[in-house]
Amino acid sequence: MSLKTLLMPVVTQHRFARGTLLAKRAKAEKARLASGRPHQVYYFHQVDDPYSHLLAQALPRFLARYNIELKPHVVSPPPDSAAPEREKLVVYSRVDAALLAQHHGLNFNDHGQQPGQVRCAQATHALVAAIECGQFLEHASLLGNWLWAEDEMQVPPEELNALKPVSSADVKTHIAQTDTLREKLGHYLGGMLYYEGEWYWGIDRLYHLEQRLQELGAQREGTIGLLFPSDDGLLKAKPLDNPPDIEFFFSFRSPYSAIVAPRIFELGQRTGAKVNLRFVLPMVMRGLPVPKVKREYIVHDTAREAYARGISFGRLNDPVGKPTERGLALIPFAEQHSKGQEFVLSYMQGVWAEGIDAGSDKGLRKIVERAGLRWEGAQVALLHEAWRERAAANREELFAAGLWGVPSFKVGNTMVWGQDRLWAVLSALKANT
Repeated sequence: MSLKTLLMPVVTQHRFARGTLLAKRAKAEKARLASGRPHQVYYFHQVDDPYSHLLAQALPRFLARYNIELKPHVVSPPPDSAAPEREKLVVYSRVDAALLAQHHGLNFNDHGQQPGQVRCAQATHALVAAIECGQFLEHASLLGNWLWAEDEMQVPPEELNALKPVSSADVKTHIAQTDTLREKLGHYLGGMLYYEGEWYWGIDRLYHLEQRLQELGAQREGTIGLLFPSDDGLLKAKPLDNPPDIEFFFSFRSPYSAIVAPRIFELGQRTGAKVNLRFVLPMVMRGLPVPKVKREYIVHDTAREAYARGISFGRLNDPVGKPTERGLALIPFAEQHSKGQEFVLSYMQGVWAEGIDAGSDKGLRKIVERAGLRWEGAQVALLHEAWRERAAANREELFAAGLWGVPSFKVGNTMVWGQDRLWAVLSALKANT
């Protein structure tokens, strides 16, 4: 056992503990008060990002609820290192945003293509001009509606005529400065909010920021609840007549997969839908490296999401490489004994919440036996390599569906990506019953 394997659980248990996050927030609030700063929320808007358009629609309501100062910025798309499958990401973002818009009563339709470069340039110039005159909120949604309209001949909103024009040089300078600021603060995406050391993505993570602001007493009088509360739909899930199967694409190295596994299995139990285990190798083991800034954000975000859902998480022992391969090799063995879900849950709990080294016999044996399996049988199963063909086939099906990341779910012809999309899985189950 390496020194890194020994130390990682101890270090991560502290780094990703809820108490550590709250201490950082308290320190940030103390510094804010000492400086006399108001509650300042930075917003990074990407004009051709549908998630940014959804958030722009929600921001006026958000600001009406809290005593905050919004500092908007227009940014470029994420760098190649953070978007290894950019074309797939762009296409899926539109599909997912349309699903989100319908779910939350917002405005976005996927017309099957991105806005043209000329329209994007016009929108960018207008938004930078709006920021310069302090009118971003008044124009962002209008511009987004025009930008994403199906009719490409539609003229820009008349309200833009009142904006003072900005030069191409000014726009270029603005983008360069805001891209640098976003990178300095520690992120890479558009549609992001930043408040005192912490990032919040789109309308999906706005509830975390709302809860934080409410704990600080920053809400305006009469503010009740949350704009977009987190809801998997599990409590609404009931037995269905002959429901279709749920195809669950996951990786043992994906923290989001770890915290959704118990919930997707519960959804299957509540509805009667069979959950099929469609495991894939981690992205880094498939030649798709993940930049450090992206890894850091994902794990911190997973810790917040796990806490909100009452799932243990944070004492990690990274299973990349041999530990993952050993775990995947045992899934067929577990399935043969009708213990597939039990084994996946035991493994995920072990490496993501208990710091178990799945690359060691001692660690893997604990994972195996508490799932109700015999270690002697597991040792024999570890010698087999057939799992690799299944992992490759699952990866190909994932790619064929236009996705590449996990966790993803397929129900009938519906394919969604993300641990926060179980409400969409439930809707697909009902629609296909």
